[in-house]
Amino acid sequence: MIGAVILGIAGAGLLYVKGDGRIKGSDAGSTNVSSLQAYATGGLSKMILPDPAPAPDLPFQNAAGEALQFSDFKGKVTVVNLWATWCAPCKIEMPTLAALAKRYEGSDDVAVAVISMDTDRAQEAAKAFIAEHAPLAYYADPKFRMAFEFPGKGAMPQTIILDREGRVRAVMIGEADWTGPEAVALIEALIKE
Repeated sequence: MIGAVILGIAGAGLLYVKGDGRIKGSDAGSTNVSSLQAYATGGLSKMILPDPAPAPDLPFQNAAGEALQFSDFKGKVTVVNLWATWCAPCKIEMPTLAALAKRYEGSDDVAVAVISMDTDRAQEAAKAFIAEHAPLAYYADPKFRMAFEFPGKGAMPQTIILDREGRVRAVMIGEADWTGPEAVALIEALIKE
């Protein structure tokens, strides 16, 4: 019985890792997923590294109500943060996202897009929170659909890192310090690709 359990665990391990040492599912034609694995430590230890794939081009809006899509950020490493005013961890991490945006201010390399998942009734409160605590451009998905299109399936906060080609390269579910050394190193690595 114990031998069967050990064989089952070993078999599962073989299914998870490819023979060349890369995480199963990594695309040989794209950047090796394991090259980003080095940044999944410390505050980003729970980061998910999916196969690089185009982000779903879901509609959201800016503060003026104009429609945007992720493709509008193509050419930049884009840190997309899905948050809401009712989410305490979202509010805690927001200043670190603002600091990350400030670090790359004036750069054509990085964009930080914080997208409120608050419903229409709460949009004014969300705008006020951003203005007071994290001076960033305001974006919203008042239908709260976008958060369910990524691995977190509605979890908040959820941060999706897109490369310059608009591909999802990393997903962090839960609060993180976006000024921490792991986060900055991850962004710098994607800039250099």
